[in-house]
Formats: sequence, structure tokens, C-alpha cells
Amino acid sequence: MVEAFSIVLFAVLTTTLLVVRILYVISQTSKPIRKSSQKHLSTLVVLGSGGHTAEMINLLSVMQKDRFAPRFYIAAATDNMSLQKAHVFEEMLDDKTSLQGPRDTQFMQIYRSREVGQSYITSVGTTLLALAHALWLMIKIRPQVILCNGPGTCIPICAIAFIFKVQVLAFWHFPGYVCLELFQVLGIRWSYIFYVESIARVKRLSLSGLLLYKLRMADQLFVQWPQLQKQYPRAHYVGRLM
Repeated sequence: MVEAFSIVLFAVLTTTLLVVRILYVISQTSKPIRKSSQKHLSTLVVLGSGGHTAEMINLLSVMQKDRFAPRFYIAAATDNMSLQKAHVFEEMLDDKTSLQGPRDTQFMQIYRSREVGQSYITSVGTTLLALAHALWLMIKIRPQVILCNGPGTCIPICAIAFIFKVQVLAFWHFPGYVCLELFQVLGIRWSYIFYVESIARVKRLSLSGLLLYKLRMADQLFVQWPQLQKQYPRAHYVGRLM
């Protein structure tokens, strides 16, 4: 009887703490980001095929390069062109400026959740593989900032970053007692997720943007058309960036 009560109590406490933590994380989204005293912020940049990479490079060109460094570029495993463009961009920075601070830029690839034309049944397995790969990359990189602008490649990464924000409940069980503790997974830091919707999206968010908006995973979501901001009030209108 006592053991059964302990199990029920543990389940209630676990659920309550988890719900409270999730609500706290959600409540922090769309709020102004606290200014950091750190001089450099490790930044994970998610690239996508087509116009996504062009828009991202254009956005990076007007950012404070020395502050958002080191930079880690990630593209889908089947997208070599985007990483080539990122290589060219970084080489241009090396030629034009002598930036102070960390410059160990890295270029990585991640499995796609679903290829174009792939059946939804088989995409279940590839999605799980993409999540596992995203987990490994997030543990390896531990970015302070995640910057993305539409490709579906960003969803597994943002999902893992959100889970790390929620943290994990750990417990030990020994005769007669259940001990509960909150701890942060493997020392993963809070990663701020900034999502900039593509300029091509005038009336509706892309599927990636819609997921991040509805699930409140993005800390800040920016749109480039005023009518889009009216339809999604928690988004921020920043004007045309291209």
C-alpha cells in the first residue's frame, strides 16, 4: 500500500513539475531577450536549399559578425550547395575583415526528416533518425543562439533545443524511498531560437514557421510583411530584409 502510494505521489510530482517547467519555457517565448554580458555568442545557423540560404547569407551580412561567433552552419545531408555558399561567405569575411574573437567556423550536415516525394509511412523512421542526429549535434555544439528561416531541417534542431530548455526529471529508487531531482541535460545551455520567415511568405507562415509559432518553440519569430504580422500577432514585423 505504501509503495503504491509512493509511486502515485512520484507520478503526480513528476507531471506537475514537468507541466510547470513547460509553461515557464512557453511564457518566455516572444518576450524581449535579456541582454547578455558575454562578448561572443556561439551561433548555429540552419541553411536550406533554394532561396533560404540566399536570404540567410543576406541576413548574416548585416549582423555583428564578431558577436555572433563562433558560427556553426548546418544543412541537410543532401544539400551540398548551401554549405558551399556558406564557405564562400566566410572566406569573404576573412578577406575583408580581421574579426576579433573566436573564428573556428564549422560546417555540418544533418539527416532530413522527409525527402521530397517520400511516403509518410517511411518518413516516421527518417524523422526519428533526424531527431537522434539533431540530439547529437546539439550536445556537440551547445549553441547559445539558433538562427533559422524556413527549411524543414530546422524543426528537429529546434525541437531538441526546446526539450533541453524544459530540462529532465531524474530520480533514484531505493527501498521505501523515491528521490526526485531536476537537472539540466548534460550541461546543455538555454539556446535562444530566432526564426526569420522567408520573404516569399506574404499571407501565411511556412509549415516550419507555423509549427514553431503554434508550439511556441521560437523565442522570437520575425516576418517581413505587415499583413503577416497582423495574422500572427506574436510575430515581429521587421520589414524586408532582401
